[in-house]
Amino acid sequence: MGDEAALVDRIAERRAGVGDPEALVGELRRAPVLVPYDRGGLWTAEFGGIRWVCGFTDEAALARFAEERAVVEGTAGAASRSWAYAAFRGARLLDEAIPAMGVPAGVAVNVADPDGSMLFPPVVGIVPDVVAVDAGVPGAVAPGGRDRNEGRDL
Repeated sequence: MGDEAALVDRIAERRAGVGDPEALVGELRRAPVLVPYDRGGLWTAEFGGIRWVCGFTDEAALARFAEERAVVEGTAGAASRSWAYAAFRGARLLDEAIPAMGVPAGVAVNVADPDGSMLFPPVVGIVPDVVAVDAGVPGAVAPGGRDRNEGRDL
């Protein structure tokens, strides 16, 4: 099984209400993530005060996104046009690209798949503490149920 298939499986588990949140983040860190380019930079979307890097587990997921964009933009040729993208390990996105954005940012995986998408917000345990929006917040809970600021199980 490829790293991207393992990530899809972990996403499905969490969406079903089972699975380990830390294992999900670990799979994202190991998986190759395809990120399309937009005007010379990574494709992002703004939602809820967060900048989301749009990443995809494979070319088929990216193609579904292209089709959705064509519908939204009303441009019939947009889905069939060539989409330039970069392949990153999820760890590189989380540890390098997100901090370089200079604003609260996370990763949105497979956003065109309503039953297979997952958001990885800019919180401790996902992104570096220095850019996590909840760093130093008393009672913040990391993936897996540990107190982020005290390192103890809850």
